[in-house]
Amino acid sequence: MRKLRIGTWIFSAAFLVSSAFGVARADWPQWRGPKRDGKSLDKGLLKKWPDGGPPLVWKADGIGTGYSSAAVADGMVYITGMKDDNLVITAFNMEGEKQWEKVHGPVWTKNWPGSRATPTIDDGKLYLMSGRGLLACYDAKSGDKKWDVDITKACGGQPPNWGYAESVLIYRGHAIVTPGGKNCIVAFKTSNGRPAWRSKGLSDPAGYGSCILFEYKRTPLIANLTSKGLVCIDAKKGNFLWRDDRCAGRTAVCPTPVYSDGYVFAASGYGNGGACVKLSGSGRRIKAKQVWDTKDMVCHHGGYVVVDGHIYGNNGNGWACIDLKSGETKWNERGVGKGSVCYADGMLYTYAENGGVIGLVEATPKKFNLVSRFSVEGQDKSWAHPAVTDGRLYLRYGDNLYVFDVKAK
Repeated sequence: MRKLRIGTWIFSAAFLVSSAFGVARADWPQWRGPKRDGKSLDKGLLKKWPDGGPPLVWKADGIGTGYSSAAVADGMVYITGMKDDNLVITAFNMEGEKQWEKVHGPVWTKNWPGSRATPTIDDGKLYLMSGRGLLACYDAKSGDKKWDVDITKACGGQPPNWGYAESVLIYRGHAIVTPGGKNCIVAFKTSNGRPAWRSKGLSDPAGYGSCILFEYKRTPLIANLTSKGLVCIDAKKGNFLWRDDRCAGRTAVCPTPVYSDGYVFAASGYGNGGACVKLSGSGRRIKAKQVWDTKDMVCHHGGYVVVDGHIYGNNGNGWACIDLKSGETKWNERGVGKGSVCYADGMLYTYAENGGVIGLVEATPKKFNLVSRFSVEGQDKSWAHPAVTDGRLYLRYGDNLYVFDVKAK
């Protein structure tokens, strides 16, 4: 591993923000950030990068091949990769020094072999599910394993064609994943890995997205994209509430849905597109009605974010902006090409799947404005998502993890 120190950085996990479900840290402790919506809590970031990109704080190579993203929590950075047909978790401190490395189990070796899911950090524990369906809990500081369970044996699920890619959702002492089949979504106790509840009235095969948690009229809900579309259950007992089939099928359904202001949006790739549903009712009678659909967000893997009532995301080989409530397309541009996205401090971080190109775009519906761009080195497709927390940008490309200083001086 090659390490670079640029400037003086002091990591602080003391910055807290209120959320609908208690207190969320200003870390990036899981897939798509603190609230699983692709949005950073950071402020005071660069609005334009220097030529050649922002300063590199450190780089780690040898993390193993794969497509998973970085998780950052409590002064540690976590990443997964494939080494010798094993799925390996590696933990670094904020200076890029390796703290521990653990073998999770056999990696997915069929159809794009490598790591998939992003680790989830909660209350000092790390949770990860492999492409083969091995779900495990570790001590986040030491890497010591607490428990593991094979969800295919425990729940009767079956990995989809490219393996499970889901990142574990934690809610009130439960680790929640989507095995698919008759036990479509299952909650395991975080204390011992035993099943707590199984979804009722739902039997879809698994897709590749991850569950999101949100609250509507004081009712906690869980939504995910299965291979048959967008589904929603109550978060306490797993009772099925509603579904929308607009994103079903079409080879693979990969993205994670988003919720905002009583609306849920989801889109998928392979020429499919997406749809937005509006929620109504309350409690066990919560329903969803599709209010619009679109072909202007054909999203393979790169996802989308909702900012100030507008959806920004990958559309085919480029990027689009769509009004959340009306479905009106505001712009549709090429940018850095097909890729993944996150949002921070008024800007979109758009990360191309080819060539390691990262572009900084203004998050405005008025026009597409690509302000800056640079690239990192790596091999194969880059399907990892960027992460921005505490003034740092984390990019994974193949066997490499890059950390950049993007804080305004």
